[in-house]
Amino acid sequence: MPRAGLTPRVVAEEAARLCDEEGFDALTLASLAKRVGVAAPSLYKHVDGLAALRREVALLGTAELTEVLRGAAVGQAGAPALRAVAAAYRGYARAHPGRYAALQRAPRADDEEAQRAAAGPVIVLAAVLRGFGIGDGQAVHAIRALRSALHGFVHLEANEGFKLPEDLEESYRLLVEGFVRAFESWPDDTAARAGDG
Repeated sequence: MPRAGLTPRVVAEEAARLCDEEGFDALTLASLAKRVGVAAPSLYKHVDGLAALRREVALLGTAELTEVLRGAAVGQAGAPALRAVAAAYRGYARAHPGRYAALQRAPRADDEEAQRAAAGPVIVLAAVLRGFGIGDGQAVHAIRALRSALHGFVHLEANEGFKLPEDLEESYRLLVEGFVRAFESWPDDTAARAGDG
């Protein structure tokens, strides 16, 4: 008999907490069942297997990250918005390492709900880039560059990849300032199309 109060939402939230505490790869039906005090088969009343559970953690993390980024960007544009969003991105990855790891896997092409959720952070970043005058034609390239750099930094930081004594805060600040400068001189859509000829 399932624990009283156990719902699909509670199961997803407990799975997310487990991921943050023990790592995304530590999430199994057995580890979650132990955490919530039920037998593993009882979880099937709330989630359709491990893949579905991992999907739920990714959906939860993506929704949270979208809100964190959106909240950081509100009322700002250009460089201040980028700085705030970059700080929020890193802060989320540090506070929720398991959820952050879950949302790095691209959703299946036929999973419309997950595709919509995954678009959330991208939409926020595109809005920030518009503050630099970067339009739709260049936004994907700019977002890929920014996301790759931010993810690379937070991934290395989480995995203790920075062993030199120099200040990590300063390194991250310089990374973000490099993108501020890059985005201030990013080619516009017209210039990019002119180079095609």
